[in-house]
Amino acid sequence: MERLKQKIINEGKVLSDSVLKVDSFLNHQIDPVLMQEVGEEFASRFQDERITKVLTLESSGIAPSVMTALRLGVPTIFARKRKSLTLIDHLYSAEVYSYTKQESNTISISKDYITHDDVVLVIDDFLANGQAALGLIDMVKQSGATLAGVGIVIEKGFQNGRKLIEQEGFRVESLAIVSSLENGKVTFKED
Repeated sequence: MERLKQKIINEGKVLSDSVLKVDSFLNHQIDPVLMQEVGEEFASRFQDERITKVLTLESSGIAPSVMTALRLGVPTIFARKRKSLTLIDHLYSAEVYSYTKQESNTISISKDYITHDDVVLVIDDFLANGQAALGLIDMVKQSGATLAGVGIVIEKGFQNGRKLIEQEGFRVESLAIVSSLENGKVTFKED
């Protein structure tokens, strides 16, 4: 997606050789027009999969997953990182380590929203080491549902997340693949 790549170049901030900050349009402030285009692209790439649910992780995955689900005409479910008074039992849970935040979280979704009859598309904002996506995949497996694949807005292609997911036998579709953040410059993998 060229518009996404341009947004990354124009507004992204390279904080280190492994950290890209995109909070002006994806992680804090959201560009709804861009997210609509992201949703349309994911829906197009997965249109033949008979998806019944889109699953993401709070909070940065919500905007692209809602736009994808809107285009597909299905609900979005987001896994919570913290327990709430209303989400206490009857859960699928997984442990996820965040490289950016340097912490582990137990993520959870209610068993009421994904069943063995569902075909689930996982959507996330970033793919780096793959821990968030693998946690979401684990919950899909727990439910007995079918995983259609994983859609990623921005992939750090120089980290091993894609490899880990593909080793599990799952399809990964990334809209922008960053091959390097060296010397403060974003370089994309050629399509």
